[in-house]
Amino acid sequence: MIVLDKVTKRFGPKILFENVSMQFDPAKRYGLTGANGAGKSTLLKMLEGNEDTDTGSITIPGNLRLGVLKQNHFEYDQERILDTVIMGNKTLWDAMQEKERLYAAEMTDAVGIRLGELEGTIGEENGYMAESEAAELLVGLGIPTDKHESKMNSLAGGYKLRVLIAQVLFGKPDVLLLDEPTNHLDLESIRWLEHFLTQEFRGTLVVVSHDRHFLNEVVTHIADVDYGTVTVYTGNYADFVDAKYENNQRAAAQAATAKKKVAELQEFVQRFGSHASKSKQAQSRVKQIDKLKEEIESRGPKRSSLVRPFIRFEFDKPSGRDVVRLEGISKTFHDDKGKEIVVYDNVSFNVNRGDKIAVTGPNGIGKSTLLKLIVGGFAGLDEDTKHDGLQSETGEIRWGHETSVGYFAQDTHEALNRTAAGMNAFQWLYQWDKLRPQEEVRGTLGKLLFSGEAGLKQAATMSGGECARLLLAKLVLLKHNVLILDEPTNHLDIESIEGLLDGLKGFNGTIIFVSHDRHVVSELATRIVELRPKGNGKGAEIVDFGGTYDEFLEREGRDK
Repeated sequence: MIVLDKVTKRFGPKILFENVSMQFDPAKRYGLTGANGAGKSTLLKMLEGNEDTDTGSITIPGNLRLGVLKQNHFEYDQERILDTVIMGNKTLWDAMQEKERLYAAEMTDAVGIRLGELEGTIGEENGYMAESEAAELLVGLGIPTDKHESKMNSLAGGYKLRVLIAQVLFGKPDVLLLDEPTNHLDLESIRWLEHFLTQEFRGTLVVVSHDRHFLNEVVTHIADVDYGTVTVYTGNYADFVDAKYENNQRAAAQAATAKKKVAELQEFVQRFGSHASKSKQAQSRVKQIDKLKEEIESRGPKRSSLVRPFIRFEFDKPSGRDVVRLEGISKTFHDDKGKEIVVYDNVSFNVNRGDKIAVTGPNGIGKSTLLKLIVGGFAGLDEDTKHDGLQSETGEIRWGHETSVGYFAQDTHEALNRTAAGMNAFQWLYQWDKLRPQEEVRGTLGKLLFSGEAGLKQAATMSGGECARLLLAKLVLLKHNVLILDEPTNHLDIESIEGLLDGLKGFNGTIIFVSHDRHVVSELATRIVELRPKGNGKGAEIVDFGGTYDEFLEREGRDK
C-alpha cells in the first residue's frame, strides 16, 4: 500500500496539491486523470522519489519493487536491445555485470567466493532465463527476434518506447508507474499492453493516459487530479465520468434547495429583525443562514480545471466527388549506410468526398509517409505546409476539383517553431489570413482555449498540448474542405480530444488521419486503410475496407 499523508506541492504561486491524503491499494489499477498542468506527472515523480513534497509525506514499503517507465528515449542508445530490457531488473543486471568483470580478472579465492555468491543471486533472479523472457516481452511488443541483438539507436522513437516498456515489465515490479505509455505505440501493441496489464500483471498500477479506450480497458479506479486535490472513483474512465456528473448534479440540486431556504430565512430576518418580539427568532435564523452557506460552499458542485475547447471545422465550398487519386506511387529512403529502404512500390488508391479514412498499421510501416506524399501532391499548399510534403518517385497523385487541403503535422513543436520566431499565439495565427477580421481570429483562439492573456503567450514557449491546439486553430480559421491529420491527439488531454472528436465528427468534408487512439479511430473512421508488409519485402501494401474500425476488426477476426 502506498500512502499519501497531508501532501502539499507548489510550483511558484501555483498550488498543485494541498493537504492531500489518500492511498493506492495493492492489486488495484489506477488511472490518473486531469487537465494538462493539473499535476499528474508531478504526482508520478513524487511517487517514484524524483520530486519532493513541500509538506506531508508519501510512504512506500521498502520491500515493494517500483517500476517506472523512462521518458529519456536516448539514454540507452549504445546498449544492446536485449540488455536494455534486462536492465529492468537492477539486482540481476548488476550481478551479471560484476560476474563478467570478475571472470576477466585474476582468479583468487576471494574472487571465487564472490563468483559463487553472484551465481546464487543470478539463480534467485531467474537470470538463466533472462534473455528468453526479455525476448518474449519484445516480440509481444512488436519487435522481431532478428532485431534483439541490435543497438537501441537502430530503432525509431516509437520502437524505443516499446523497449522501455519491456524494461519496466521485465523487472516484475510490485508497483508500476506509467506516464503516457501508449504514445507512439501502434494499435496492435496497445492491445498487447492492455492484455498484459489486465491478465498478467498482479501488482499496483498507476498510469497517466489521455487514451480513453485504454483507461476503460485497463483501470479499476480513477484518481482524478483537479484543483489541488485527488479524488478516487471506483471503476474505469466511463464509470468515473458518469459518477462525477451524477455527484455534481446531486450537489447542484442540494445547493439549489439550500439557496432557496437561505432566501426564505433572509426574508424573515429583513422583515422581523427589528421587532423585539421576533429578534430571538431572527438571530436563530441568521445562524441557520451561516450554516447553510457553509454547506453550500463545502458540499456544492465542485469547480473543475477541465475545460473542453469548442472546435468546429467548416468550409465555404465543397470539393468535387473525386477528392484525390494515387496511382502507381513509389517511395524509397536510404539509411545511414546507404542501404535502400522501399516504403511503397506501385501503390494505388482513391479518396471520395466525405470519406473519414483512418490509416492504420504497425509502427515504421509508412503511415506518416503516406500522408506526406498525399500532401506533397497538392499544388495549393501554403509555404509552411510545403515543408512537410514528400514527392513520389513514380506514379501520379491527382487532386480533384475545388479541393482545399489542411495538414496537421505529428511533430507539433517543429511545425510551430519554424514559423513562430518572436510571435505570440495571436500573431502566429493572424499571419495565415491577414484579410480576416482580427475579432474573428481572437474568437477562434478563444474557442481553442487561448482567451485573454493566453492569446499573447509566446508560441516558442508553448507546451505540447498548447502547440496542438494552436495548430488546430489554424485549420479551423482557414476552412479547408480536406483535412489530413497525423496523430492530432498526441499531447491533448481527454477533454481536448473529445472537443476535437466532436468537431471532426461534425465536419462535412473529407478526413484522412493517423491516430493510435482507439477511441478516436472507432468513433470517427468510416473507412479503414491498413498498411501491411508485402510478402516480397518491398514496402507496404494497402488493405482497403469500407466500414468502421470495429467492423474491420470483426472481419479480420481480431479482438476488439
